Amino acid sequence: MSALKNTPLVEYHIELGAKMVPHAGWNMPQQYPEGIIAEHRHTRSACSIFDNCHMGEFRLAGPGAVAFADRLTACPLSDLPVGRCRYNLLLNESGGVIDDIIAFRMAEDDFFWVVNAANTAVDAAWIKAHLPESGVLFQDLSADLAKLDLQGPKSADVLGALGFDVSQLPSYFHWITADVDGIRCIISRTGSSGELGYELFFDEEYADQLWDLLLSTEPVMPAGLGARDTLRLEMGYPLHGHELQPEWSPFDSGLGDWLDLTAERDFIGRDALRKRRQTRQAVGVKLDSRRAARGGSLVLNEKEEIIGVVTTGAYCPTLDKAAALCSIDLECAVKPGDRVLLEAGPVKLPGTVEKLPFHHAGTVREKLTC
Repeated sequence: MSALKNTPLVEYHIELGAKMVPHAGWNMPQQYPEGIIAEHRHTRSACSIFDNCHMGEFRLAGPGAVAFADRLTACPLSDLPVGRCRYNLLLNESGGVIDDIIAFRMAEDDFFWVVNAANTAVDAAWIKAHLPESGVLFQDLSADLAKLDLQGPKSADVLGALGFDVSQLPSYFHWITADVDGIRCIISRTGSSGELGYELFFDEEYADQLWDLLLSTEPVMPAGLGARDTLRLEMGYPLHGHELQPEWSPFDSGLGDWLDLTAERDFIGRDALRKRRQTRQAVGVKLDSRRAARGGSLVLNEKEEIIGVVTTGAYCPTLDKAAALCSIDLECAVKPGDRVLLEAGPVKLPGTVEKLPFHHAGTVREKLTC
């Protein structure tokens, strides 16, 4: 087994008393001494900083970049304006999900992609295998860039305290380039917390400088992987390796509405999706209690017949109940209001199917006022 990789901030996490765990081949902070619940609630009410330096970053540039990017992604990129970014999917030839990404349009023929840490090498190999002989430059920037996420309703105030004109910060799924403490950053208004937030990308050598600066700015506190997961669960956001799988199509994973299979634009996986039958249903379940069913647990109907599997499950601090994202066999399809049972060891936990998201009061789309 290969050694775990460390982000540039590993010593800072250890000094802060973080519980370190393996994640996607990296040594990452699961939580700090305050605990996951405190970190989760602070992100919902104020602002937290997350070390996401393990994520992968690519560049696709050149006269053929637009056509190539459009061919690789399930949603179009040719119509993405400069200054905007878009959630997207990389599909295999059979229509399964290789990865979900965020694509930035940096210039007319220049894209910046953010990919999942566990899939960085897989995605890079997939892109290289499909590169045209000329016209597209592909660069894997992952080893050179750091990524810090400010998430929470007071994240704009934090940047304002550092001298930013809040009115000039990017709007939802937009990005800008700006200096933070003299360090050039790409700043995007994106994130998976469901709250107002910004993701900062910059040269790795400045990771400690920006970490110290942001963490010393009120009311920022550090948060780890545990809070990141419970925050995105409350929003019903899918995660690769959980709700998104190479064997499942976007329709199986609840993302079918994002795709237009009637358009003339061709992309890898389109023809397979036109022929492929949906076999699974992605749903959310709120449990009656605080006890959670973990990923991989079975989902049963009221007759205790197996109908699916839990893809993500945890106690959700905002709900004060446990919740789960589940993949249901389409032949056993359920609807909001249906009662189900989730296995947790020898116990069967009752819950109700709910329309996602579980958390409706997030500030993710909030308009800033100055």
